[in-house]
Amino acid sequence: MRVAESLTNKKVKFGYESQLVPYIVEKNYKPDFVLPNGILVEAKGYFRSTDQRKHRLLKEQHPELDIRMLFMRLDSRVQGSKMTCREWCEKYGIKYAETEVPREWINEQKKD
Repeated sequence: MRVAESLTNKKVKFGYESQLVPYIVEKNYKPDFVLPNGILVEAKGYFRSTDQRKHRLLKEQHPELDIRMLFMRLDSRVQGSKMTCREWCEKYGIKYAETEVPREWINEQKKD
């Protein structure tokens, strides 16, 4: 590495990739379904790690939104983990269902 070699030759003390600087990437979320009562439903077959991260950030940055997960198979594993979809939702406090939107979600009253 030429830069490191040059700094070393100049007797400059330096760190190489020794600092972490967090940054936020701004994106927009488009829910799969919006129920009349305002509940947002995200339907998933395979739960990719990028989607897991997106939903953790959404929950953190928009706690006022009621986003719920609908999985084709609750007991399938999420990408990059030994957790199932069910376990992932329970860990992050996200409501979930399997195969179809439950009648209870549809009948829930809209929250103010």
